[in-house]
Amino acid sequence: MINSLHIIGSRQMGGAERFLMRLVPELNSHNHRAIAVVRPNSPLRVALGQSIEQAHVAMRNGWDLLSILTIRRIINKTHPQIVQTYMGRATRLTRVPSRSSAVHVARLGGYYKIKGYYEHAHVWVGNTRGLCDYLIKSGMPPKKVYMIGNFVEMGEPSPPEELDTLRRSLSLPSEALILFSLGRFNHQKGFEDLLEAFSLLPKQMHQRPLYLCIAGDGPLKQALHSQANSLQIQDRVLWLGWQDNPGPYYDLADILVCSSRHETLGNVILEAWSHHLPVISTSAPGPVEIIKDGENGILVPCRFPQKLAAAIEEFLKAGPRLWRSFAEHGMQTLLRHHSKEAVVKKYLNLYEDLVGTNV
Repeated sequence: MINSLHIIGSRQMGGAERFLMRLVPELNSHNHRAIAVVRPNSPLRVALGQSIEQAHVAMRNGWDLLSILTIRRIINKTHPQIVQTYMGRATRLTRVPSRSSAVHVARLGGYYKIKGYYEHAHVWVGNTRGLCDYLIKSGMPPKKVYMIGNFVEMGEPSPPEELDTLRRSLSLPSEALILFSLGRFNHQKGFEDLLEAFSLLPKQMHQRPLYLCIAGDGPLKQALHSQANSLQIQDRVLWLGWQDNPGPYYDLADILVCSSRHETLGNVILEAWSHHLPVISTSAPGPVEIIKDGENGILVPCRFPQKLAAAIEEFLKAGPRLWRSFAEHGMQTLLRHHSKEAVVKKYLNLYEDLVGTNV
């Protein structure tokens, strides 16, 4: 049995936190002792629950000497063979003691600053090929850089009565055609472009009123609301707030639109496929690795609202048969490359290969 620590120092739930929350229980279910090391006031502590073994470290910032010493003590106490860190703060604070044989695996899900944060790890895992190329260009040894993608839980269909209740709570007409998008309200996610694109679309398609539902929150919230008002689409844009469980909204929607200007992978695309939802996305670095344009999704250039609107309108006009075909091909891509079984197996194989090696 392989023992591993999984260390993350963030305050809020995001993509890395959700991935750790999915990976650690799966490792434990494969005869693998995986311990989560999180901040004591982190929502991840509650989300993981009592069934997952945990240790708690303050990790107040990237220079927290007390946390460095505490993490060392945890390593000495638990004797892991693998210490896997997530994001810059936890990686910078994790220094494997010289007498420990543990291998430090730094897992990256974004194009983060490498210098001063990641060089001291023993090996590195990127969740896209582009990210692995970035690590190598940043000076990490190519033979110690591994590509392992993300996985998402397969979406359980929401009961029809639950969707009816949700639709009524949002005051959506029963025949509404729904575009769905979600993410943090920052410039990287390109919601400004999505709102402009939506303003260029007809108000109805196939004699069905067209609505845009957006789940999320962030620093651009007020600016985006103001933009929707200026574009006179405020009556057809529904702001759903941050959703820890967006599953029912995927099930309610007809199409997912990802308007990101930069996206390392695009977990929302994987989540949409898991709910049998077709996807239209901008050609940011992550989406172009997982979407085959015209087969399992539609790709359009970033920062071109007019082209995004044209792609959405053309796809809507094509009708449900094509929508279902794209959703089915998306599901096939998900099962082949981003299923829980495939990704967990890759991590287990990597750990087995690393244990006992002189990295």
